[in-house]
Amino acid sequence: MPSSRDLLYILLAIGAIYMVYITVRDLLRKPKGVPPAPATPSSANNTVLPLQLQAYERLALFTERIRPQSLIGRVYQPVLSAVDMQIALIQTIRNEFDHNVTQQIYVSAAAWDAVKTLKEQTISIINQVASHLPADAPAKELNRQLLEVFLQAGESPADLTAQIINLEAKKVMH
Repeated sequence: MPSSRDLLYILLAIGAIYMVYITVRDLLRKPKGVPPAPATPSSANNTVLPLQLQAYERLALFTERIRPQSLIGRVYQPVLSAVDMQIALIQTIRNEFDHNVTQQIYVSAAAWDAVKTLKEQTISIINQVASHLPADAPAKELNRQLLEVFLQAGESPADLTAQIINLEAKKVMH
């Protein structure tokens, strides 16, 4: 008498043989000499283009949401210390990035690299500014110094990234 394990192997073998049989049968039934109709470039574009534009749109929104002015406004709470604010800002940036990571499939490598660089630069600046503050500094002080750094820089990394995203999106539309 076969054991339950032997019966399982027999059932798996029968299932595999059945799958092979179905596949071979379907292949033999297809008319010979008639290749399947390829997807036309315009139909592929009609499917992918909206996804690409949505991805550029989401990355443009990400760029705006991690600008220090926007980020501080959403995260700041008067009771936070500078260290707590630093952690909250960085966590928010990482969460926003993680939420949009799949968009890299639909955008150019240059646009995706710009987004990653923006994230890394923004986190680096937050960490640098926070490292120069006393341990007991309030969040308001970190916020003030961050805004000063970004205002003094002139064109921010977010501005440059937004320009790259906009140019890339316009290329896709034409």
